[in-house]
Amino acid sequence: MLGSKERAIGALLLLNLWLQIFDGVATYLGISAGFPEGNPLVAATFHHLGVVPALCLAKVYACGCLLVIWHLRRRSPLVFPALVATAAAYLVGSVAPWGATLAAL
Repeated sequence: MLGSKERAIGALLLLNLWLQIFDGVATYLGISAGFPEGNPLVAATFHHLGVVPALCLAKVYACGCLLVIWHLRRRSPLVFPALVATAAAYLVGSVAPWGATLAAL
């Protein structure tokens, strides 16, 4: 049976994965509407790979990093705060700005 901390870490992982999907879809919709990508590393890959492949690559990489963090859940006390910080960063840096931008369309 899973403990409450293990369940919380699992819920944070799912939240973070959902935020990655939201960010990818919102970024695609925003770019399609003529808005620029805010991440210069991702924006630089658009020219080389195309928008959809570059976004997919960035999101697969980010999800892979989240899974590595989750995998360390029994070895590191930093997993919980890392997943909280990542979710907070994406809420502030992606959901809020893209939500406001796309709502104005």
